[in-house]
Amino acid sequence: MTRRTRGTSAGLDRARIAAAAVALVDRDGLDRFGVRRLADDLGVDPMSIYHHIKGKAALLDAISEAVIAEMDTGARQTARTWEQLARRTAHDYRRMAYRHPRVFPLLATRPQTSPAALAALERLAAAMRRAGLPDQVVADAPMALFGFLNGHLLAVLDGSPDGPALDPADHPTMSALTPLQADFGSEAQFDRLLDTVLAGIRTQAARHRTAEPDPTSDTAPQDGQAAAEDGDATRRA
Repeated sequence: MTRRTRGTSAGLDRARIAAAAVALVDRDGLDRFGVRRLADDLGVDPMSIYHHIKGKAALLDAISEAVIAEMDTGARQTARTWEQLARRTAHDYRRMAYRHPRVFPLLATRPQTSPAALAALERLAAAMRRAGLPDQVVADAPMALFGFLNGHLLAVLDGSPDGPALDPADHPTMSALTPLQADFGSEAQFDRLLDTVLAGIRTQAARHRTAEPDPTSDTAPQDGQAAAEDGDATRRA
């Protein structure tokens, strides 16, 4: 492809550059990604790219943002509960990872602060708060959910379904469980593991609610009683 000279209009914008960068990583992998190779694909001088995106780190962020933006926000907006939203978000994320297995390590290893990523987190957190989940559980939930998603998908996309050869004499329990791991990487396994994560969030929410004092119970001090007790304590001091 003929390269445009520096300063010549290339019809570039951030979206076009990001799309070309995603295609380059999809084709050749992150190890071979570079600004010069991207410029060759676009037929421009590398400085034309820097005019729109400042440096390789910013390019990597643009790649992440572009693939996250592919997630199906329309389907998630129809979710009626926070669990439906979390499940649909997780499956959208998995589908995106399978479309871009060579890009995915960027999402799992770099902070995701793009508008698309933050909007997804905001939707989930808002749905959980509307459902009455305690704030601490809501604050922890994205780390629990995406920690699972990133770890699982990295293992599946980069790993082999064949585990280590186990000697039943040395590892009788793991050997007995091996047949149950035959669907490594399948959607069925993904759903089982996701169920475990969501169940953990529900359990934590229930524990927090149990630990919080009930303001309507006989044992919880009423406002007037609490004020009187504070006054007695002050006088005794």
